[in-house]
Order: sequence, then C-alpha cells, then structure tokens
Amino acid sequence: MSSEPEKPVNPDSTKPAEDRWSLSYVTGDLFSCPADETLAHCISEDCRMGAGIAVMFKKKFKGVEELKEQKKLTGECAVLKRGSRFVYYLITKKKASQKPTYESLTRSLEDMKSHCQSNNVTSISMPRIGCGLDKLQWSKVAEILEQVFKPTNISITVYSLPERPQSTVMKENMRR
Repeated sequence: MSSEPEKPVNPDSTKPAEDRWSLSYVTGDLFSCPADETLAHCISEDCRMGAGIAVMFKKKFKGVEELKEQKKLTGECAVLKRGSRFVYYLITKKKASQKPTYESLTRSLEDMKSHCQSNNVTSISMPRIGCGLDKLQWSKVAEILEQVFKPTNISITVYSLPERPQSTVMKENMRR
C-alpha cells in the first residue's frame, strides 16, 4: 500500500479501450491517405516484394536492406520509419512463393500491435491484408483484426481499389 496521495482521475482515461478502436473501409488508393498515416502490409521473410501491392511499398519506401537487417521471422513485424510515419511489414510466410496461415498473420498483427502501443500509434491504414495474392478470406482476417485490436485505441482503415469495369468483364469471361 502506497502512502502517496491519489492522483486525480482523468475522465477520458477511464473510458474502455473497446470504445476507441474501429475498423473502417475506404474505396481508393491506399497511398492517397495522409502522408503521416502509419501503413501496414504483408511480406515474406525474404523481403522479395516482387508482386501485388508489395511492389509499390518497395518502390515508395525503399529500405529492403534495412528490413533484412532486422532479421524478422514469420509471425513478426518489421518496421521502417519514414518521416513522421511508421511502415509495418507483417512477416506472414517464409518465402514469397508460399502462402500465409491465419496463425502467422495473427502473430504478426500481435507484434505490430505491441510496436503501436510502445510508439503511441493510434491509426493504421492497410490493404485487405493477406487476401490478394495470398488468398486468405477477408471475413476471417477482419475477425482477427477485431480480436487483436479491439482491446486497444488503435483505429484501422482498410483500403480497396475500385473494381474496374474491364476486370468484371474479364472475370465473367473466365467463368466460361
């Protein structure tokens, strides 16, 4: 038992974190988000980033050697600091040619959450992680995001590109 006088309670600090987390969706280009917004996406341990949105991250933020030097393993999160923003690289598989598991994605999100909390990050923008070339189901990934981030004050914005008409036509033709 401490003999120190009690500090006044800040009413905002008593609000449960569950009321402050959010998951929202935007149709548009992920890179059109504010320049200081924290970003996240998935890569492999080998840091190849040779396909999908990872190519754009590699071109925009560079730092492949910096990422490799962190020696992060599957289920961890590598981080680049670019100006006032963090860029998170969720390591969800060993090699670029492999597919992630929901477990490896969950572990890498937990690692990212720890870094966010240590560095006062309260907002992250990301694509539909793991659901493009990696073929995970968004409904399950969204559940994992909620499970990992609901007890925090971290809001997540998920960006999806608008579907182009020719893509729809191509998909229809592929079904035949």
